[in-house]
Amino acid sequence: MATYLITGAAGFIGSSLARAVLKQRDQVRGIDNFSTGKRENIEEILDQIDFREVDLLDLDALHSVCQGVDYIFHEAAIPSVPKSVLDPLGSNRANVDGTVHLLIAAKDAKVKRVVYAASSSAYGDTPTLPKHEEMVANPLSPYAVAKLAGEYYMKSFYRCYGLETVSLRYFNIFGPRQDPTSPYSGVLAKFITQMLKGQAPTIFGDGTQSRDFTYIENVISANLLAAKAPASEAAGRVFNVATGTRVDLNETFQLLKKLTGYEGQVNYGPERAGDVKHSLADLSRTQGHLGYRPVVNFEEGLRRTVEWYREQAQGAESCSNQASVSRS
Repeated sequence: MATYLITGAAGFIGSSLARAVLKQRDQVRGIDNFSTGKRENIEEILDQIDFREVDLLDLDALHSVCQGVDYIFHEAAIPSVPKSVLDPLGSNRANVDGTVHLLIAAKDAKVKRVVYAASSSAYGDTPTLPKHEEMVANPLSPYAVAKLAGEYYMKSFYRCYGLETVSLRYFNIFGPRQDPTSPYSGVLAKFITQMLKGQAPTIFGDGTQSRDFTYIENVISANLLAAKAPASEAAGRVFNVATGTRVDLNETFQLLKKLTGYEGQVNYGPERAGDVKHSLADLSRTQGHLGYRPVVNFEEGLRRTVEWYREQAQGAESCSNQASVSRS
């Protein structure tokens, strides 16, 4: 039985990874400082994991946390382009300094492998599609720069200290437990919750910008594969994690209208600084070295996600009604 440390364990991706590791009957140690994570994401599994409220900037605490750990899934970050534009220093502290602290603690504890949540934002707005890992990086935002710096630190700790690391460049992840109220959340979580309420969503730009939207189960699969792949195939390397298909935001809005029953229109706003126009992943390396294949396509992932948010809304309404009855 292996022990997995998950940073950002109370977040959208971290909490999903925790459930997947438990499902394969391994042990989970999770950390989070709740800057973006939510306790409710792990409430139902808290009695099954070793959870500690720890900040990545606390190196002493990280040394303690990493003791006895076999693998690390490093998901903790402030995952926001707009936030990084407003606060580049805060983005750097969380996403670069925190990553270096974790790598030091992992090295000292002789952890077998660190799997890092990198970002497709490293590619920037280069016109070449699909994006492949050998392309020259061209980050547009402080967030993208910070996540790319994390990749380089991963490689350097493998080359200098022999700590096995794998970087997974995520492309526009979505799914259950993504916080739609957070300014850091992906567009789909916001669209779905707004449309279920009959509210008009806002597209920043003309809606022709396209994304390789990737359902959460694909990310979980890639992480589990990256943790166990032979070092000769994976260590010190970078891999795209996506579906290898893209859809623009106008098309996405039309699909969501059908799934949510929304009958209104969409609002359009000005383009946001640092946003990338198009993203599409080349999965050749990920398939060849990790054996990765997308397990859920975009439309099925969208259907599952809408259903989850609908159930959450119905549950909240039921609780509210019960509370009203008890007061009366």
